[in-house]
Amino acid sequence: MSPVLMDGTAVSRRIVEQAAADAAALTAETGVTPCLATVLVGADPASVTYVRMKQNRSAKAGIRSRHVELPETATTADLVATLTALSQDPDVHGILLQHPVPAPIDERAAFEAIAPAKDVDGVTMHSFAAMAFGEPGFVSATPGGIMRLLDAYDVDPAGKHAVVVGRSPILGKPVGMLLLARNATVTYCHSKTADLAAHTRQADILVAAVGRPRFLTGDAVKPGAVVVDAGYNPGNVGDVDFASAAPKAGLITPVPGGVGPMTIAVLLEQTVAAARGQLTRQ
Repeated sequence: MSPVLMDGTAVSRRIVEQAAADAAALTAETGVTPCLATVLVGADPASVTYVRMKQNRSAKAGIRSRHVELPETATTADLVATLTALSQDPDVHGILLQHPVPAPIDERAAFEAIAPAKDVDGVTMHSFAAMAFGEPGFVSATPGGIMRLLDAYDVDPAGKHAVVVGRSPILGKPVGMLLLARNATVTYCHSKTADLAAHTRQADILVAAVGRPRFLTGDAVKPGAVVVDAGYNPGNVGDVDFASAAPKAGLITPVPGGVGPMTIAVLLEQTVAAARGQLTRQ
């Protein structure tokens, strides 16, 4: 079987182009340029690279960036104070805390310091609740990108069995909620799941979000399944062993070039929407 690659780079380009057009229209109407604040704690090389990439993509979409760096020695209180100040700053429309943050910072406390109206990465409990209940709000960026990628390839989750491997509060759990909202039957699997492959082989849509390189092999894939690899590990490899899984899959995301670009595209799209929403309320 020759799988179809789900090209996140191409799909994300269209989303970013529309976000850029929307940002330009907002600026023309109001004189205000949407602003995304990025916050980085420490100097982890991968995190530095990710933040720089997001800043570059923002600039190309007509979105202004404000970057805040805190030292590795920053405390939870330091980070919460920074995020609270950004939440209260009317010139900032969206906030991205680069995660994971160094220990022993309480990451959840930091996330909750982000105002829901500026939570364009969809990491707060408010945003999760909105996703779970189908209420207005910002979706978690990676799960939102996954859903947009499924739509781009005409994958309708309704009536499908979706298996999510991973239960992160900003990836595994919310993508399951979004799939459930689209009438999929959702099974969550994780590190304590017995006979994992017996579950994944039932999946019409298999989402790998476990954070372990090449964790799922072809033996875990149902023939013809849609395989979405949301992992990104050192060496540019995902959570799926692409070589063995691709021949079994009907559709599969590559790593890189699959889910990653979609995450950034949704982040930028939501930043523009946040700016318009805040200006409208003002």
